[in-house]
This record gives sequence, C-alpha cells and structure tokens, in this order.
Amino acid sequence: MPAATALRRLLPKPPLWMKPPLWVAMYHSVGDPADDPYQVTVSPVRFARQLHWLADRGLRGVSVRELLEATARGRARGLVGLTFDDGYADFVDSALPLLRRHGFTATVFVLPGRMGGENAWDTDGPRKPLLDEDGIRRIAAAGMEIGSHGLTHLALTETDDATLAAETRRSRALLEEITGGPVDGFCYPYGRTDPRVMHSVRKAGYRYACAIDPGPLTGAYALPRVHIGEADTALRLAAKRTLHPLRRRHPADLLPAPSLPAAVGVR
Repeated sequence: MPAATALRRLLPKPPLWMKPPLWVAMYHSVGDPADDPYQVTVSPVRFARQLHWLADRGLRGVSVRELLEATARGRARGLVGLTFDDGYADFVDSALPLLRRHGFTATVFVLPGRMGGENAWDTDGPRKPLLDEDGIRRIAAAGMEIGSHGLTHLALTETDDATLAAETRRSRALLEEITGGPVDGFCYPYGRTDPRVMHSVRKAGYRYACAIDPGPLTGAYALPRVHIGEADTALRLAAKRTLHPLRRRHPADLLPAPSLPAAVGVR
C-alpha cells in the first residue's frame, strides 16, 4: 500500500458539520502593488472597491471561524470568508480600517516565529515587515480572528516530523499566549499539504485548516480558497465567486457541529 494512502486512512473522516463553506477569499498584503512579482499585494483603493462589491450585493465578509459557526447553524447565506496570509504589518493601517468601515471581520494567519521580522522566504520582490506582538493584539482586539501560518513559513510537506510538530503545535501555543484566546485555524504555507501534515495539524488541536486547491483532500483540514489580487475587478470577482468549487457543494453537506476539544499538551 502506498505510504500516502496509508496515511490518509489514519486521518479521521471530517465530521459532517465541518464540510467546507461556500466561498473563502485569500488575501496577503494590502499596500503598493507596483513591485510585486508574486502578485499577492492589493492596493488599498482596489481592496476598498472589492469590499464595496461584496457589500453592494448584500454579502458580508467574516472570519473563517465565524463562517464555520454560521454554517453549523445553517445561517451562512450571504457570508464570505476573508483570509490574509503571512501576517503583514500593513494589515493594521491599510486593511483593518476598511474592514471595520463595512462591519466585516477576517482571519489573519500569522507567523509567531517571525514576529516583527520580514518576508525572508520570498527571494524576489521587496522586503515587507510582519506583524509584531502589539499588532497581533490590536487586530485580535478589533474582532479579527488570529490563526497560525506555522512558525516560520516552511513548506511543511518537506519537513521532518520534529519540525512539523514545532511548526504546528508551538505556533499555536505562542499565539494563544499573545492573544489570550483560542487559536482554531491553521493555514498551510504555500498552500501545500498532505495527509501527514493534516494529521499533525489536527493533533495540535486546530479545528480547521486552509489550503489553496487541495483537490481530493478537500475537507475540514484542507479548505480551498480563491486568490484575490490587484487585477480582480467586479467582473473577475463575479466569475471567481461563480466558479469557486465549494459553490458546487450541495447545501445538505453543511450540517451543524460541536466544538473540538483542545489537544493535550499543546499549551
């Protein structure tokens, strides 16, 4: 039996209540997109227009935690999950005021092993500062969900077991110390995951995890998201929302559920 197949069988089947929500958007940095070889930066002007596009259609941006809780109660209609990867410091001044103006929330996936540092994993493009402890606390106090992006932005599918455990369990413990609250969500760096990594995330006590396009692994610990960038005008947003794979899920898949217990020994 292939190793991947064996590991997949070790993963418990996701409970029905954790079936994926309808639409989760993926952002990164909100700032100057002029020098951006990776196309992960959205200008504040474009971001404001994208939020207006949602609001004009009766849609409300929410954190993944809120979206999953609403889905469990059968009240997710009109909600869109908003996520921000990497924990860029520009979220505080550029994204947060616009989100609050609309009454939106979001999930910010941060790197506690690089707090106050920069995006050193990007070989090209400008150096961008990352959130420090104060910034993380300010975001949490403003009603945003804080999730883990691992400790240092490693490709987890290429790490050994000890490193994987630290990137998942230690990052959660550090963020809970900073925020004083539970950290339920994890986001795979580079969007890459496999059954071994998913098992480690679940064992660390997370309730869900976000990927990009996990294909057959799609579920509670591999939620697909759609990338939103500077080029996404109203027409492109409409197309992405219509074509997003989660919208083809039958509503009956979105059933209610209880909370998962915290992992033993994580804190």
